Amino acid sequence: MDPNETPEPRSNNSRVLLWVALVLVLLGINGVLFYLNQQKGQQNEALTTEVQAKDSKLQEQIKQYEALKADFERQSQELQALGLSNDSLTAKIAAVNADLLKLRSFKAGSFSLAQQKLFQQRAQNLEGQLRKKDDDIAQLKKDNETLYTETTTLKEKQNRLTDTISTVVRSNKELAEKVGVASRLQSENIKVAIITSKNKEKEDDKEEFKAKRVEKVKVTFNLARNDVSPKETKAIYMRILEPDGAALYNLSTGGGTFTVDGQEAFYTQKQDVVFDNSKQKLEFIYAKGADYKKGQHTVELYESGQLMGKTTFTLK
Repeated sequence: MDPNETPEPRSNNSRVLLWVALVLVLLGINGVLFYLNQQKGQQNEALTTEVQAKDSKLQEQIKQYEALKADFERQSQELQALGLSNDSLTAKIAAVNADLLKLRSFKAGSFSLAQQKLFQQRAQNLEGQLRKKDDDIAQLKKDNETLYTETTTLKEKQNRLTDTISTVVRSNKELAEKVGVASRLQSENIKVAIITSKNKEKEDDKEEFKAKRVEKVKVTFNLARNDVSPKETKAIYMRILEPDGAALYNLSTGGGTFTVDGQEAFYTQKQDVVFDNSKQKLEFIYAKGADYKKGQHTVELYESGQLMGKTTFTLK
């Protein structure tokens, strides 16, 4: 054996050991890399789960605030329907809108626990205010219904009272008209006589006289009893109508105008008499101061513009 030759088996063993060591190192590196990748995957999965949880909380919070906004707007409409306004509701709606803008501005996964607690607490406070306002509105509606019922009842009573008053007024008016009619004075026993130029009075059952002998016309009558008419001064008017229908009228002999059936008319003479309901006797004596026309004359007697009675006489 040549002393200079290298022992071959020993060299081969060294190579084998080197390869084994290299394989072990590679296996170790791969194991570490596998472990690290596994850990990173788990971290990524946990982070994804956390982001999803935050996003879910964020969406829930957004929905909660949208519901609060809708409820506050509903309350505002209900108050407007009741004819009321509420500035505090307008302010709350504006605050909720501002919070919604902030919530919607958060990026994925940026909604922290502290922010979640802050918005949850504010939402709880707003929900409490919302419930209290709903109670207040419910009470307002109840009070409004009660007031409406009371107002309706009052109007019904007022209408009934108005109807009653109208009935009473109508009845009083009818009664007054009846009393007015019943209180009208009537004349009785109307008689016409003439007085001649020799101051002699002549009567005729047929009330026919010669015109040329008439100087004055005398009319006598009684005021009929009337228990309804008040005992007071009455204005009694006499009209003598000539055959052509014209009233004998002369201011110098006591003539004038008065109202009959809403129209102005001439009267021949007038007397103011205190009515005492004793069937008192009255008389008018009229002197024309000129010749009387021949034909049928009419004597009309009035009190307060109402006809009391009439008669006729004829001059030939």
